[in-house]
Amino acid sequence: MTQAIFIGVAYLIGSVSFVVIVSWCFGLPDPHTYGSGNPGATNVLRTGKKEAAVLTLLGDAAKGAIALSLAKRLAPEFDLTDFTLSAVALAVFIGHLYPLYFRFKGGKGVSTAAGILLALDLRIAGVALLAWLIAIVVFRYSSLASMVGALAATVATLYLFRWSPFAPMVLMMTMLLLWRHRGNIQRLVNGTEGRITLLRGASTRRAPNAAEPRSREAP
Repeated sequence: MTQAIFIGVAYLIGSVSFVVIVSWCFGLPDPHTYGSGNPGATNVLRTGKKEAAVLTLLGDAAKGAIALSLAKRLAPEFDLTDFTLSAVALAVFIGHLYPLYFRFKGGKGVSTAAGILLALDLRIAGVALLAWLIAIVVFRYSSLASMVGALAATVATLYLFRWSPFAPMVLMMTMLLLWRHRGNIQRLVNGTEGRITLLRGASTRRAPNAAEPRSREAP
């Protein structure tokens, strides 16, 4: 029963959509209604409010880190196993993807996954960040870099934790993240995915042959 409570609370924490909260505080429109329609930091950045985008990213990452960190800290007192801790991490991630409070319409999970990895193991988070940086510099696709980082995190977790409960958890997170990026994957294949302009920090621009009217983003 205790384990189920921890998992349920983690899902509710994940369901807190910081993009909606931050947008409301800054007087911005509903993030579902402009740009890519994805409720994430990159979409908020399209409004020109960099502070709002940063707060959204930090909030989404923090909820993943806090949920797992608290569970790990309370594990001895409540006799939580590694299986329960991995379930807590997955629950907060799923809560972000499918938030209870916002009609189950959430983001793609990159920031929340990063927070979870930070709480899980700094080495894994470091590998994921390095892979993301290399991919973003070489290819300049935000979506591709996010997926490369997730795959790198999976490999690092398997190497460090073998087949403990944490390895399947990270693998499942990666699979869900890839699924949420399926539109981006299709555009990458078609050559219509927008690249980022590194010199401008976080702006996006289309590939020359993009025909769709809406902007694109990854996290």
